[in-house]
Amino acid sequence: MKAWQFTGTNKPLELNEVPEPTAGPGQVVVEVKAAGVCHSDVSAIDDPGWMALFPTLPRTMGHENAGVIVEVGEGMDQWKVGDRVGLAPVMSDGDALGYGKWDGGFAHKLVATADNLVRLPDEVPFDLGAMATDAGLTAYHAIMTVGGAKPGMRVGVIGLGGLGYIGARAAVLSGAEVYAAEVNPETQKLADEIGLSGVAASIDAFKDKNLELIVDYAGFGTTTAAGIETLGEFGTFVQVGMGKLEAHISTYPIIINQLTIKGSKSGTREDLEGIYELMKTGKLNPPINHITHDDIPDAIDKLRAGGVIGRFIAMYE
Repeated sequence: MKAWQFTGTNKPLELNEVPEPTAGPGQVVVEVKAAGVCHSDVSAIDDPGWMALFPTLPRTMGHENAGVIVEVGEGMDQWKVGDRVGLAPVMSDGDALGYGKWDGGFAHKLVATADNLVRLPDEVPFDLGAMATDAGLTAYHAIMTVGGAKPGMRVGVIGLGGLGYIGARAAVLSGAEVYAAEVNPETQKLADEIGLSGVAASIDAFKDKNLELIVDYAGFGTTTAAGIETLGEFGTFVQVGMGKLEAHISTYPIIINQLTIKGSKSGTREDLEGIYELMKTGKLNPPINHITHDDIPDAIDKLRAGGVIGRFIAMYE
């Protein structure tokens, strides 16, 4: 089968012929029906700081996947051929699908384990199911599990891309009052669809709102600094986005306002189940750009250039 593989920093993905996987003990093989393309794919290709996550190369990328089980290994009797699944990307060994020693979904089949498998409800299509596995799971975990968004809370969201849209919408559906920062004027037009109380180019436009929680889904350094400057007293800042791996911040507001700063990485299968429950209601429908397997490198180039609205999801026959 054909797979888009990472071979090193600043090198374009290579379309290579690879063997079809088989299920060992504690494993299943999933036929991928939909695979998301993520900004972190761009960062992994462009930033040498990510090379530590790729001890062996080449590696088939793609950490946002949904599909159907086509082979069940020993010890996985709770699953059967034909089960619809979404795949939480993080493995118990610290790796993730598409990183370390685990191939991802930029190929038509992949190996998964009990670490990954979440039942995909019949009401949730494969494209949303794939988006939820990283953009959804990561967004939900950051704002709901780590950030603790709740009814009546004043919440700030930085970035309304694939993650930020879902995080903001999940917080709105929980009853929070949500304000967002988004530099793309076209994406700002999604404010009413999400249910935002306000949107601006920078989160510091909402300094007067005494925000209790800010989640930075962009992570471009300046966004981190602006979020910390904007939080109200005793507020919590959650860093998720990895657009840049460093930020220059003022410690003054951290001290004076007694802020709490947390990091959030991916999420749990329970978070993914929570996102699927929201998607079942029909009230969480983030924008999607459907592409084919052949289009994945082009989608990465478009994400690198910026200005993309919605998530690129490769749909496989």
